[in-house]
Amino acid sequence: MKYPHLFEKGKIGSLVLKNRVVMPPMGTNLAGPYGEVTDRQIRYYEERAMGGTGLIIVEFTSIDYELGKGMLNQLRIDEDRFVTGFHRLANAVHKYDAKIFVQLHHAGRQSNSILTEGKQMVAPSAITCAAVGEEPRELTNAEVKELVNKFIKAAIRCKTAGIDGVEVHGAHGYLINQFISPNTNLRTDEYGGSFENRMRFLKEIVVGIKEKCGWDYPVTVRLSVDEFDEGGQNVSLSKEISMYLEKIGVDGIHASCGNYNSMDKMIESMMFEQGWKVYLAEEIKKVVNIPVITVGVIREPKFAEKILEEQRADFIAIGRGQIADPDWSKKALEGRDQEIRKCICCLSCIRSAMEMNVKCSVNVRAGRELEFPEMKPIEEKRNVAIVGGGPGGMEAARILSLKGYQVTIFEKDNKLGGQLNLVTTPVAKEKMNWIIDYHRHEMERLHVDVRLGTEASIDKIKAINPYAVFLATGAKPIMPNMMGMDLPIVCDYEDVLLERQAFVNKRIAVIGSGMVCYSVARKLAEKGNQVILIDVPTATGGKVSAPTRMMLINRLRNNHVQIIEGKKLDQILPNSIIIKDKMEEQSEMNVDHVVFSLGTQAHNPLEESYREHFENVFVLGDANDPSSITNAIKDGFEKAYVLEALATNIEKVKEPVGSF
Repeated sequence: MKYPHLFEKGKIGSLVLKNRVVMPPMGTNLAGPYGEVTDRQIRYYEERAMGGTGLIIVEFTSIDYELGKGMLNQLRIDEDRFVTGFHRLANAVHKYDAKIFVQLHHAGRQSNSILTEGKQMVAPSAITCAAVGEEPRELTNAEVKELVNKFIKAAIRCKTAGIDGVEVHGAHGYLINQFISPNTNLRTDEYGGSFENRMRFLKEIVVGIKEKCGWDYPVTVRLSVDEFDEGGQNVSLSKEISMYLEKIGVDGIHASCGNYNSMDKMIESMMFEQGWKVYLAEEIKKVVNIPVITVGVIREPKFAEKILEEQRADFIAIGRGQIADPDWSKKALEGRDQEIRKCICCLSCIRSAMEMNVKCSVNVRAGRELEFPEMKPIEEKRNVAIVGGGPGGMEAARILSLKGYQVTIFEKDNKLGGQLNLVTTPVAKEKMNWIIDYHRHEMERLHVDVRLGTEASIDKIKAINPYAVFLATGAKPIMPNMMGMDLPIVCDYEDVLLERQAFVNKRIAVIGSGMVCYSVARKLAEKGNQVILIDVPTATGGKVSAPTRMMLINRLRNNHVQIIEGKKLDQILPNSIIIKDKMEEQSEMNVDHVVFSLGTQAHNPLEESYREHFENVFVLGDANDPSSITNAIKDGFEKAYVLEALATNIEKVKEPVGSF
């Protein structure tokens, strides 16, 4: 076995797990409008169980739907009528020898009046969370005791439903965390003040669950080992908390971090290195004998194996990694590491879950498993040509190959990946390479004919007699229409990232915003140039979260990049630029070069001529609508999946075989 520690049996309390892989709780918004378990939610979790994970901890589930909600369509277990849904979910997971916990949750001051239908939120103390901006009211002593009972009753319902254990959510700034943290608990009754009093709420919940469900019924607690919030819970306090929890009967600690005020640490962007917060679990493991679960951008089986080998943790939480690839565990067990579709930390799942329901940039089926059942192979072998080897083109090639088509990719560059190759920030570049490498390996595994350095002429396409042609020609830089654009000092971001020109010891103005723009500014600064970033709003810049943007801007400042905000470029002169502020006041800056990084526009030069020669022509990704890797892969997947319906001549298909 390639990873003996990762696939060794483990125990949480008396419960035996088949391996050390845990799917941690992650909100999906897949529940029904009243918080009920839905068929698509069951299928979503069932696929992860089928994929080999040892333990699934179901997303945060409300024990008080009136005042404790944390998401619009949040699961709930606050009434008996929800037991049946969880029973169906447990049965679906148990079929694959996986175990299932439910995370019990109350948002406290991190709810909001929209979720509570205008009612004021509640908390241990009337202290406003800066990230939410709404003042909660302080819970009465009687209300605190009633909430303890609600947690206990929720656990009883879970056990009745056949759920194997519960996780009490004491992390991420939610209600229990608010009681524990000295920063948010200023009470003067039995639930505030001393360490023992601040722990009383959680103690009564844990002990109550054990007394009602049995001392052998597993209970874990998720902790923010460090809130990364001034005055809040830190590593030293969390060690004391963990030792206390072990004494009162808790069966395991799930080590996380952060709260809504430190969201960038709680849910990391692609700027964080793999396994960056494993040290938090390691610190807890030093002081307890119960198992500790670690989490934090763990993407590779070999990385997870090393954590266990070095005894830094007892279980590995693979969260977004299992959204991206529900077969993560199975592929790792079978030594098929290159086939794992790794999460790239783009936060698409987080944004989509908050807006509608969970979606994934690299796995279109995530949350849509019922919509895209198993693949239906075509009856007759046919050829398909794809022009462009970016993420959309490669995803289309992958799906078409799985369906039985013979696929040929024509890529004019000497490498696959398209726009993804333009990311240069080291930590983010690693993530982009993950998805490029995955698709490149899939092209080899599925015997896709990849022709690099090849222009897709009509004659070359005709030579393969295609049933369909997919145009995935990508995008090109947006260049504004303004005076001076024809001057030799004007460049675009590709000139920098593809090193078409030499930029050394120059004074350079970079215009734009977003990941690529900031990569351009950083690269120029690292080459010894004097860089001025005129940060202007762009569509691509709007997709970067505020915490990530601040992190990138601070790194640019550390590289001595001058940041100018609130101004716009008005005119380009032979050796300078004119910029204007909001009051239309002008100022002139001497520069040697002006580099535009304003985003992209569709590059689709072939469609019109191709339609004259081929019957089924489809435009994919950026060539159709330049926006993001999410949309490029989605477009490639969907059009390939329904090709037979889109095409002029609809084919007959066989029964489903295999998965994808």
